[in-house]
Amino acid sequence: MPLASMRKMLAEARSGGYAVCYCESWNLDSLQAVVEAAEEMGSPIIAGFNGGFLGHASRARPERLAYYGSMAAALRASPVPLAFILNETDDLAQIREGIEQGFNAVMVESDSLPAQEYARLVEKVVQLAHARGVSGEAQVGRLPHGSGGRDGGEVTDPKLARLFVAETGVDALGVSFGNVHILTAGKATIDLEVLARIRAEVDVPLVVHGGSGFPPEYAAEVIGLGVAKFNFGTCLKQVYLAAVREKLAQYSEPMNPHFFLGMGGSEDIFLAAREAVKQQVQELIRTYSLAGRLRPTG
Repeated sequence: MPLASMRKMLAEARSGGYAVCYCESWNLDSLQAVVEAAEEMGSPIIAGFNGGFLGHASRARPERLAYYGSMAAALRASPVPLAFILNETDDLAQIREGIEQGFNAVMVESDSLPAQEYARLVEKVVQLAHARGVSGEAQVGRLPHGSGGRDGGEVTDPKLARLFVAETGVDALGVSFGNVHILTAGKATIDLEVLARIRAEVDVPLVVHGGSGFPPEYAAEVIGLGVAKFNFGTCLKQVYLAAVREKLAQYSEPMNPHFFLGMGGSEDIFLAAREAVKQQVQELIRTYSLAGRLRPTG
């Protein structure tokens, strides 16, 4: 089936009283895990890659986006609704290329841009995206980073959020109300009153970035306040690394390396990692989405 429109997917989630999980990938194994998890549970899901990570300054050279965008062809073969997002990038050239390569949603990152420059970029991206049937997401406010000492961030101003949505025409809005990026231990302290004020001003579906550190006991309440999408990445990489570490401990030279890399059997470190990510994604679907709402066919 064709890729699902993220805009439509989130509208359906909001009207249905659930949220859709965006589970970020970084390689083929993690993408397979996300898709298999959704298929086995009959759930819609958003798959994709982080554009900022693919072009990060710490890399010896940027990744070729075509390697990642080409995976859209495999996603189209899935029997469940899947959107494919290029997440968290402020590189217009990369966004243009991503749309050409098959991503049908894009999230524009704001961390390095002044507010007005960011709004102009988002408006330009939304116009470009909508002309190609691609959904656009942006954010107002700034999340603290758990890996950087948990600085205070910037809580979303509801009135600024309303003006931003009206100015840019964005389809979904990431908001900051206590959620934390890259929180590797513990849970964030969220402010439901702030979220309620945002909801009163903003009519598009809201997005929780920093889902790995979000307290799941508040899932139903924030969904009731307009959140239709939760983003997860850190927790998936954590379980992936743990599985690789455990399985790799069984290998030592001069053992045959093929069984540990690429054979797909019980000793394969990538299969173990994929299964660990899949189990984690399924738990996220059970918590934040509507497992079993859509059943695979064929």
